[in-house]
Amino acid sequence: MNYLSGTGIVGAIMTGVTLLRGSRDTKLTWRSALAWVSWGITLALSIGAVVDTRRAKQGRSVSPDSPVYAKQQKEREKEAKKQRSQGVKPIKR
Repeated sequence: MNYLSGTGIVGAIMTGVTLLRGSRDTKLTWRSALAWVSWGITLALSIGAVVDTRRAKQGRSVSPDSPVYAKQQKEREKEAKKQRSQGVKPIKR
């Protein structure tokens, strides 16, 4: 539930509501179609970020093109370094 209250999802929903209110009484033009396409892309990216964050928290791998990937790699390196200092062989993932 805490993922759904993220700023990306909330912003995308609010933008969608604003677009819906603004397009009720107007004709569909190329500008309004472009606004809806842009909103759809923003919503998809926000949902993708939520999915990647959830996967990383569960310890599952994240796609290398995700912004969460760099953070996940730093955590794995820190964990491997800690295990090496304790004399434990790191687990390959």
